[in-house]
Amino acid sequence: MSQNVELDKVVMRFGEFTAVKGISLEIKGGEFFSFLGPSGCGKTTILKLISGFLDPTEGEVRIGGTSMRGIGANKRPTAMIFQNLALFPLMSVADNIAFGLEVRGVGKAERRKRADELLDLIALPGQGDKMPTELSGGQRQRVAIARALAVEPQVLLLDEPLSALDLKLRQHMRAELRDIQKRTGVTFIYITHDQGEALTMSDRVAVMSQGTLQQVATPQELYDEPATAFAAGFVGENNRFAGTISAIDGGFAVVDTPAGALKARNHLGLAAGASAIVCVRPERLRLSGTGSENGFIARLKSRSFEGSFLNLMAEGPSGELMVQVTNDGALPAFDPAGALPLGFHATDAVIVPAEAGHA
Repeated sequence: MSQNVELDKVVMRFGEFTAVKGISLEIKGGEFFSFLGPSGCGKTTILKLISGFLDPTEGEVRIGGTSMRGIGANKRPTAMIFQNLALFPLMSVADNIAFGLEVRGVGKAERRKRADELLDLIALPGQGDKMPTELSGGQRQRVAIARALAVEPQVLLLDEPLSALDLKLRQHMRAELRDIQKRTGVTFIYITHDQGEALTMSDRVAVMSQGTLQQVATPQELYDEPATAFAAGFVGENNRFAGTISAIDGGFAVVDTPAGALKARNHLGLAAGASAIVCVRPERLRLSGTGSENGFIARLKSRSFEGSFLNLMAEGPSGELMVQVTNDGALPAFDPAGALPLGFHATDAVIVPAEAGHA
C-alpha cells in the first residue's frame, strides 16, 4: 500500500547554512514524483529528511498523515536506493533481494519465494543464483529496486540511481522504472539533475533552486508554462528576450525588447509596466518571420547536425539564440554572412517575471 508524503514548512540548517528553506508540499500516494535541480539545491537533503537520516530544523515531515519526527530510518515505511546501488558482492542475487526480509526474521523458504516473485517483476526470472558481478549494469539496477521493494515499503526513495549508467541504458531504465512503479503502485520519490529523466518518468516534478521550490507541475506544464525564469531555463532550452510589458491583450501581453515589441502568452497574469522575459523554445522559432506575429533579424554563427534535426546558433538583437530545424530531407542552405530572418507565433511563447532570477 502506498502513502502520501507531506512536507510542512520544512527548514533544514547546517550551522549558518540553510539547505532547505521553508518548503511545503504534498506528494500523493502512488505518485511518481521527482525533485529536479542543480547540485547543491537541496533535493538530496529533502530525500534524507523523508527517509529519516535527518530530522528537520523546523517544520514537519508526515507519511500517511503521521509525523515522522524522532522516528529513525529503520522504523519508517520507506526504502531507499542510492547512486552506488550498494549490492553485496559476496551474496547471490536472491540473497541480496531477500536481505531486508532476513533482518526482519522471515524464514528462508519465504525469503526465496519472495525473491523469485520480485525477479519475475523486474524481468529477471531464474537469475537468483547468479552473483551481482555476473549481471549487467541495468540488471544490477533492477536487483537494487527489487531489494528495496522486498520489504514492501509505502514510499520508495531514489537518489539519482541512473547516474552511473551510459546514455542508452539510462534511457532504457527510465521506461523500466516507470513500468515497475505502475505495476507496484508504490509512491516513488526520485532525485535527479537530469531533466530528461524527470520529464519522461514523473507524474509531477518539483524544480528546486538554492533550497526553494521554483515550480511544482506536470512535465507538460513545466515545459510549456514555466512559472519562473529559472524553471524556464533549467528545463529544456529557451531563447530569452528581456524587456518591459507595454500592453495587455486578453491572455497575451506585449513586451518591449531590443528585438522589438514581442507578443506572447501571459499565463501568469503579469501587469503592464512589469519587467519580464519572453521565452521561446528553439523548436518554436521559425526560419522566416513571415506569417508570425513576432519577427526579427539574426546572424548565423554556427550549426550542428544532430541527425533528425539541425541546431542553429545565431546572434540576435537580444543576444545568442538557438533554433532547432527538423531534418525533413529538404534543409535550406544557410549563408553565414547573410541575414537570418526569424519569427514565432505569440501562442508559442510565454512571459515570466524577470525578477524571479535566471538559471
